[in-house]
Amino acid sequence: MLIPFRFRLPVALLAPALLAACTQTPIAESNAGLAAQRRLGAAPDTAGYQRKAPQDPNGIGKYYMGRQIAHVMGHEAAPWLERSDRQQQEGTDVLLRNLRLKPTDVVADLGAGTGYFSFRISPLVPQGKVLAVDIQPEMLDKVRAASAERSITNVEPVLGTVRNPNLPAASLDLVLIVDAYHEFDHPREMMRAVRNSLKPGGRVALVEYRAEDPELHIKRIHRMSEEQARRELEAVGLKFVENNKALPQQHLLIFQR
Repeated sequence: MLIPFRFRLPVALLAPALLAACTQTPIAESNAGLAAQRRLGAAPDTAGYQRKAPQDPNGIGKYYMGRQIAHVMGHEAAPWLERSDRQQQEGTDVLLRNLRLKPTDVVADLGAGTGYFSFRISPLVPQGKVLAVDIQPEMLDKVRAASAERSITNVEPVLGTVRNPNLPAASLDLVLIVDAYHEFDHPREMMRAVRNSLKPGGRVALVEYRAEDPELHIKRIHRMSEEQARRELEAVGLKFVENNKALPQQHLLIFQR
């Protein structure tokens, strides 16, 4: 995940705090509530942003196209990204199969964190490479250490910023974003840069917990609807291709340049 320095918790508290932040009953953030905020609040600027008091305390008080941007976790929670039951909970193996990668693909894992997906993509693109992008050097240090330990040569750490992932222009076959986009401080700027990094026909795979699922015990602010995701990514010139429904809890939304 992309992790700004502004939000860190003590390491002893962060893992349980992260689970609580994601799973406790949220302050209501219904579509009707967001519509009311848009009617009563200040008009968004030309980039679609608004600043006002957070409706949900797990948000940063910044809204994009009516959606409040969530706080994110710090690097101290890295062990949670590597939890042993993640594959079972999220169907990560199913996700990888449905990305339909080719051996020569160049892939960016945007918000890579510890490299959980980067290292699972690596053997699927033996003639390509994986750019593991994060804004926190501590996470990239973990990626480098794991690469050295496993003798992996096609995973390349990339230090991004909250506005720019620092990806090479027109060079990527796929950008994968797993449970990170809803926490981007500057989603419009980030996704414009992502679009520009794609080859013609290159894809974005956006993975987010489903806001439409009433049985999903994840806070509303940490979920996205297909409608909202499409609105935001289409606004920067990405074409919606499909909503792959293979995952147990998350959308797998495919967009294309």
